[in-house]
Amino acid sequence: MALSVNTNAGAMIALQNLNKTNMDMNEVQNRINTGLEIASAKDNGGVYAVAQRMRSQVNGYGVVGQSLDLATSVTDVALAAGEAISDILIEMKEKALAASDATLDASSRTALNEDFKALRDQIATITSNAEFNGTNLINGTVTSVSALANSDGSNTITISDQNFTLAGGIVTVAATSSFASAGDASTLVATIETSLDNLSTALAKLGTASKSLEIHKNFTTKLSDALEVGIGNLVDADLAKESARLQSLQVKQQLGVQALSIANQAPQTILSFFG
Repeated sequence: MALSVNTNAGAMIALQNLNKTNMDMNEVQNRINTGLEIASAKDNGGVYAVAQRMRSQVNGYGVVGQSLDLATSVTDVALAAGEAISDILIEMKEKALAASDATLDASSRTALNEDFKALRDQIATITSNAEFNGTNLINGTVTSVSALANSDGSNTITISDQNFTLAGGIVTVAATSSFASAGDASTLVATIETSLDNLSTALAKLGTASKSLEIHKNFTTKLSDALEVGIGNLVDADLAKESARLQSLQVKQQLGVQALSIANQAPQTILSFFG
């Protein structure tokens, strides 16, 4: 190779190699700093796009979880209220059955009737107050509640209402029901038994709905976790590997600096020709 003070090919090659080593070091340091092998689209556009789409799904399932929690709370409040109404109906049947005894004196039947009416009114109180976040599933104000089922909102889970109001269809006891005679009380016993049967069926539906929401919430949680693991597999850096690579590049950088220094000294030999 000819010696020249104008062109130092050896220094150029040494500088190119040193620059490449420095670029590799910057890449490794970025991976160590961020923990990501693919932190932006310029690292790998295709994989970055897939990871971003999966991140969108993970965030979507976070919203799905909130929607499912809300629907579950509304349903559970309705379920608790329905169970309380069922207990009240059992007490009402007890009062009416006792009053249906023809040998009972009038004052005792009147006392039982007062207890009966107080229990009846308690049902109205429960149905009007069994709401969560402004939604009441048992007083006939809504026909259903829906929860998001997937990350893009294209699927939902719908829970139908159950009207537990007095004379609302499930509870057949009227809002003014009472008894003044053994015959009235006997009739109410049959009415309450029908209400209890209807209510048990409705509570079973609410219980099944609540369980289905819980099962889907567990599924979406596991799905979201699986997506996060998938994202990590795509973009996370192997820090043990990057640490080893960093040490290797540090040695190459030192050697590159020395090689460049030697190459820069080569033109000095030209002076010996003119000594």
